[in-house]
Amino acid sequence: MKTLTDHLAQYAAYHRDPRNLLTHFIGIPMIVLAVAVLLSRPGVEVSGLWLSPVVALAVGATLFYLRLDLRFGVLMGALLLLCVWIGAHLAQQSTALWLSAGVGLFVVGWIFQFVGHYFEGRKPAFADDLSGLIIGPLFVAAELGFMLGLREPLRQAIEARVGPVGLRQRPIDA
Repeated sequence: MKTLTDHLAQYAAYHRDPRNLLTHFIGIPMIVLAVAVLLSRPGVEVSGLWLSPVVALAVGATLFYLRLDLRFGVLMGALLLLCVWIGAHLAQQSTALWLSAGVGLFVVGWIFQFVGHYFEGRKPAFADDLSGLIIGPLFVAAELGFMLGLREPLRQAIEARVGPVGLRQRPIDA
């Protein structure tokens, strides 16, 4: 079973260019919110709560994150809860609003991702390992924490494996 450090280091290996990191800080939250919005239909209100497919996905993802790390798991659970709440709100609006918000966020989020990987000169991590799709949001949270001076031993362990974030030159033939 991979550890938090294993997952983050594997993902970080594809994300050492600061421009790529910047695009991920924008694109990944947009994609996560888009998935929450799009999977909030069909849904049903039960005792004041909107239950939809995204609830099961968010619970499963939160359990995965909690298994890796309690602090990050709690943070990711709270962020996913916020996305589920926004998704539920949009799912109860007109179909045009719900669909345009979900699809719009999804498409623009992925554009940010692919622009970032153009700068990186490397394909996205999920192209080699689908677990990158669930690690991506955790990676963004971890990188933000590192920028705030949090979890320094974790940052050092990741950098010992893949090196520090620094401007990488894009290959000329890429």
